[in-house]
Amino acid sequence: MNSLKTNYMGLELKNPVIVGASDLVSDTENLKRMEDNGAAAIVYKSIFEEQFQLENLEIFEQKTEYEDRNAEMITLFPNSKQDYKYPVQHLMNLKRAREAVSIPVFASLNAINDDTWIEYAQEIEKTGVDGLELNFYTLPEKTGERHDEVEEKQISTLRKVKSAVRIPVSVKLSPFYTNPLKLISELESAGADALVLFNRLFQPDIDIDTETHRFPYNLSNAEDNRLPLRFSGLLYGNTKSSICANSGIFTGRDVVKMLLAGADCVQVVSTLYLNQIEVLSSIVEEIDNWMSGKGYKTIDSFRGKLSKSSSGQKVPYHRAQYIDFRLNTAAILKKYKSIN
Repeated sequence: MNSLKTNYMGLELKNPVIVGASDLVSDTENLKRMEDNGAAAIVYKSIFEEQFQLENLEIFEQKTEYEDRNAEMITLFPNSKQDYKYPVQHLMNLKRAREAVSIPVFASLNAINDDTWIEYAQEIEKTGVDGLELNFYTLPEKTGERHDEVEEKQISTLRKVKSAVRIPVSVKLSPFYTNPLKLISELESAGADALVLFNRLFQPDIDIDTETHRFPYNLSNAEDNRLPLRFSGLLYGNTKSSICANSGIFTGRDVVKMLLAGADCVQVVSTLYLNQIEVLSSIVEEIDNWMSGKGYKTIDSFRGKLSKSSSGQKVPYHRAQYIDFRLNTAAILKKYKSIN
């Protein structure tokens, strides 16, 4: 029997398929279905700093609603020693999720200020989760902000969070960096236990009929997995941090591609929305069947086989691939003409 075990952030997983953060994990029954259908781990849905501030405002308004009405009502909402800095409900839900399944559960955090990153990471750790995923994403809104300022702040934040908690910490990156490989190297030096490549970001759209903005929930498609595949192939053998590929992964064959490139594991979300949670079992089965057909008994026996460092093939991962693609447009046109 094949062993699909892999290591991620120092934890042994039964297979390389992790359920990524989404609203699906809010339901305890869904968590159990995910585990029953073969998920190796689950990332609980992200909490954002904006949510912290909204909850703080709501609590403040409740506490001060009657303060100025008359003196007798001043103590209706007495000041508490607790500053209500943390969204209590999210922490309770995270704790319930951890208790609902036996597989690892990771928290996901997206903050802005260092104080929030650090203090909420500490609160999250108390829930008993197995690890923490930091979502590093800075929207470029200021033309005067230098790229190195953004990156140095994120590296500093990671270093502070790592010093504040004992659980393993991963970093989920967007692909929008001048040199992602350099940044990843510095994040590893700052203590990143894993890199998740890459965050799928929601972008605004415009409805030209109503002339208003709209914000569609855009699922990934199969072509989206090529970018994490490229960087998994470049990073394999060049980092001690775990590599987790994310975006455009729908089938077991997609998972195998990432493993061949050098990823330790993958995260899936869109396929669960499109094909239901039960698709997890077919993904795991497809990996196992592929391994049997190739004669591989373990993930490590083929992981990274087609990476840059192991395959000796530099062309697929560099500029030469693009040049070759552009010089063979005749073959591309012939292919799509036959389709049409």
